Amino acid sequence: MKRSDMSWKTLVPGLLLPALVALAGANQAGAADAQWKSAGVVYTSTNATTGNEVVVFARASNGTLSPAGRVATNGTGTGGGLGNQGAVTLSKNGRWLFVVNAGSNEISVFAARGTALKLVDKVSSGGERPVSVTTHGDLLYVLNGGGVNNITGFHIGEWGKLRPIPASTKALSAASTGPAQIEFDPSGDTLVVTEKATNKIDLYRVEGDIAQGPIVRNSNGMTPFGFAFSRRGTLIVSEAFGGAPDASALSSYDLSDGALNLVSGSVGTTETAACWVVVTRNNRYAYTTNTGSGTVSGYRLTHDGKLSLLNADGRTAVTGAGSGPTDAALTQNSRFLYVLNSANGTLSGFRVEANGSLWPVGTAGGLLAGATGLAAN
Repeated sequence: MKRSDMSWKTLVPGLLLPALVALAGANQAGAADAQWKSAGVVYTSTNATTGNEVVVFARASNGTLSPAGRVATNGTGTGGGLGNQGAVTLSKNGRWLFVVNAGSNEISVFAARGTALKLVDKVSSGGERPVSVTTHGDLLYVLNGGGVNNITGFHIGEWGKLRPIPASTKALSAASTGPAQIEFDPSGDTLVVTEKATNKIDLYRVEGDIAQGPIVRNSNGMTPFGFAFSRRGTLIVSEAFGGAPDASALSSYDLSDGALNLVSGSVGTTETAACWVVVTRNNRYAYTTNTGSGTVSGYRLTHDGKLSLLNADGRTAVTGAGSGPTDAALTQNSRFLYVLNSANGTLSGFRVEANGSLWPVGTAGGLLAGATGLAAN
């Protein structure tokens, strides 16, 4: 299945950074554009009931973050945790930012260029309480975690407009499953959904842009939560084990033809309530946040998908007691890892070393309790 991302050539001149607009000469504009290309950005959302906003942080070359503004989604949040992964998602080419409005049952779409965001669309999510979105080329699927749980598909148009795909709305394994995340596999041929309340993992085959299924499989461990794919296609799922103290884990699977073949089963973090999962671009390391422990656990990932802890105590990094780390995001080159600490309204930054260890690069604050979603480039 081959799909292509849209080109920045289609975006209106009004999306250019104000600094670029102010420059007079072509040479100056080119230099400023090159400077923008070297900058990094981190996005999260407030999830506020009074009006959801995207909070933008500029990333310096050393990984430190500085506030760079807020942009309204024109929707509302819930003001509390969503028990999810994927509320804020960048398209693979970094040109579109998608944000769920869990309070108003909508998805907002932004054209993104560095710290400059422009709202280009807002649509109904096709259900209640959207918690996670995923994209592959010009396809977007959203996971709705309220009411009768479902997934719904959209085409991403030339200008970032979302068009619902007829007959794409599909149920989960049951009406109320506590779903956490939806994600395409690297090929774009399969969608995966985790169900916390049922200990199930749902698989949908994507045929002609329409999800077919679900094929429902048992999770190896209890409370499957966030997950990520390696570039080789290994599926790595966090297991919160109902928040039992020091009981959380990661499992890895080989996904093929509707089958989930276990590779490593419930390799413990020694920590509490594993949530988000990210995998480095070189496929060598995976990281999960432990909400109940204020830590990040790192894992080695072998070529065939086997997992082993980087640190015997499961503490590759510490975000602090009572920080409540949830969301995590790697930069595109996997040089830096950022963690959203939902309990104290901060972002923690870490440099990813060659051996997988994490070196703190600073903390940024000013976020609301209940903030959700994290994306970085």
